[in-house]
Amino acid sequence: MHELVKLIDVLRQKLVEMKAILQLDKKQEEIKVLEKKTSEPDFWKDQEKATEVGRDLSDLQEEYLAWEKLNKEVGDLLEMARLDEADKEVDMREDIEKQYNILEKKVNKLEFNTLMDGKHDRKNAIVAIHAGSGGTEAQDWAEMLERMYLRYAEKKSWKTTILDESKGSEAGLKSVTFRVAGRYAYGHLKSEHGTHRLVRISPFDAEKMRHTSFALVEVIPEIEESDDVKIDEKDLRIDTFMAGGHGGQSVNTTYSAVRVVHLPTNITVSIQNEKSQLQNKKVALKVLQSKLEKLREEKEEEERLKLRGEYKSPEWGSQIRSYVMHPYHMVKDLRSRYETTDEEAVLNGELDEFVEAYLRWQKSDKS
Repeated sequence: MHELVKLIDVLRQKLVEMKAILQLDKKQEEIKVLEKKTSEPDFWKDQEKATEVGRDLSDLQEEYLAWEKLNKEVGDLLEMARLDEADKEVDMREDIEKQYNILEKKVNKLEFNTLMDGKHDRKNAIVAIHAGSGGTEAQDWAEMLERMYLRYAEKKSWKTTILDESKGSEAGLKSVTFRVAGRYAYGHLKSEHGTHRLVRISPFDAEKMRHTSFALVEVIPEIEESDDVKIDEKDLRIDTFMAGGHGGQSVNTTYSAVRVVHLPTNITVSIQNEKSQLQNKKVALKVLQSKLEKLREEKEEEERLKLRGEYKSPEWGSQIRSYVMHPYHMVKDLRSRYETTDEEAVLNGELDEFVEAYLRWQKSDKS
C-alpha cells in the first residue's frame, strides 16, 4: 500500500504544479471581474459583447471548477489510502487502485491544457482552406478538410460560422473561410496550419487511378485590436459584390459581400456571410487585423531564427500531414511523427491525438 500512497501523492503534486502553470489564481480574479460586469445594469445593451463575456465567464468557471473538483477527489483518495495503510483489519487496496486509475486519466486529460500556454492559444480561430492545383479532385479534398474541422469543432462544442466560400464548378470547394469560437480554439487548431496531402483512388476518375491532392490550411487567432498593428484606411481598397452563399433572402440580389485589399501587403479578405455590407466590412476588417498581427509575429520569429541560423522559408508545397487511403491506410504528421491507420476516424474529426502530439513536439522543439 505504501507504493500506492506515493503514486497518489505524485498525482496531488502534479495538480499543484498545474494550478500554477494554468494560472488559476489569476483566472479566479478574472472570474470576479467578469461576474461584476454581468451584474451591471447596461450589460445586455450590446448583446454580442454580452454573449462573449458570458461565454468567457462560463469557460473560466468550468476550467477552475474542474481543477478544484479533481484536486479534492485526489486529496480524499490520498487520505483514504493513508487510513487504509494504518488500519490492518480492513483492506481497501483494490477499490483505491480502481479510483486511482480513474483519477490518473482525469489528471492527464486536464494536463493537456497546460500545453497551450501560447500568447493567443485561448483565443477564437479563423480557418481558411484553399484547394491546390488539380481541379475537382483537389476541391473535393478541400471540402473533406472543411467537414473534418467542422466535426472536430462540434465535438468540442465550439461555434462555427462560415465567413466566405467559393464552390468548385463540379464538386468541392475552391476555398472557404470560417470562424471557430470557443476557449482554446486557436490553441488546438494552430497545429493544422500548413499543407495537407491526400493519396487515394479518385472517385472522379473513370479509370480508378491513384491521385495525390493538396490543400493549404491557414489558421490565425482572432484578434480584436492590437497596439502593434494599426490599419490606415488609406491603405485599403474595398470592393463590393453579390454574395453567393450564406446570408439570407438578400443573397444574390444585393451587393452585400465585401472584399478588402490591404495594399502594402496585398493581403485580401473576402466576407459574404453577414446580411449587410456594413456587417461584412466589420468582419473583414477584424480578419485583416488578425492576419496583419500574425504576419508581424511571423516576421519577428523569422528574424529570431535567422540570428540562430535556423530559418527555413515556408513553401506552399511543404507538407505537414499525409492522409493515405491507397494502397494502405495511414495518416501521419510529418512534424511530430504521430501516425494512425484509422484515417476514417481522423476525417470524422478525431484530431485530439494529432493536436496533443504537435503541442508536445512544439514544446520539445523549443526547449
